[in-house]
Amino acid sequence: MSVVLVTGSSSGIGLATALHFARQGWDVHAGIRNPATATELRQAIAAEKLPITPVAIDVDDAGSVTRGIGEVLTRAGRIDALVNNAGIGGGGPIEDVPVDWAKTLFETNYFGTIRMTQAVLPGMRERRTGAIVNVSSIAGRLAIAGHGHYSAVKHALEAASEVLAQEVQAFGIRVAVVEPGVVITPIFTKAKRFADPASPYAVHVHRLLLFYQMQMKMASQPIDVAKVIYEAVTTKEPKLRYLVGRDAELLVAGRRKLTDEEYVETGRQMSDEDYLDLMRRRYGFEW
Repeated sequence: MSVVLVTGSSSGIGLATALHFARQGWDVHAGIRNPATATELRQAIAAEKLPITPVAIDVDDAGSVTRGIGEVLTRAGRIDALVNNAGIGGGGPIEDVPVDWAKTLFETNYFGTIRMTQAVLPGMRERRTGAIVNVSSIAGRLAIAGHGHYSAVKHALEAASEVLAQEVQAFGIRVAVVEPGVVITPIFTKAKRFADPASPYAVHVHRLLLFYQMQMKMASQPIDVAKVIYEAVTTKEPKLRYLVGRDAELLVAGRRKLTDEEYVETGRQMSDEDYLDLMRRRYGFEW
């Protein structure tokens, strides 16, 4: 039985991924900051008798990562696939977001992934096989006003993944980046947003939220992402990047047609109606 470790498994994409791998017959180890609070996961395990073992892992804590990986290796003997999904959301305009908070975003979403990756690589290199999937976002391909630090951390994750894929290729290890568009998960309610109506950049936060509201009309579900993650791990024809959702596909295709200067022009003054019309014309959205 193949062994997979999924971080951030208490809800959303991580929960859906842990359940999906287990239903496909994998030995799943579900990394959770506090297993006692993972009610939905525990209920699913009991109801379906799934081969899932919760593991206490706080990706912000090097000691917790070492202990968690050690527990999995003691039980299963190896880790065939790592899904780096743990993350937090939120943000605001570059000037408005305190640097200390931006650091917490990088601590979890970037350095947390690096800690987990460094912990599993020695075993994968020794066996000369393995898969690492990093859950990024469409924000890793398009930097959107009002969402700068989140876009920055996802861009950083994409760059590190691209480098890592080259570095481990000779050891038979595959690396994949999964880039969902808008997905209906608790991250939206948990996210900390800096949205002061008096901010000189309030219009950009307003547009960002307006854009999300419209994207919800075509949002993906966590299981959609889980299926793509499973494909990235198991396909016989692996690739580096996997988009998830029609909105993600439209955004990437539309951005490729724009010059950098045209993209920056999105920041000019315009009404909500003109902004949404611009999004329709650029990306082909049919809201």
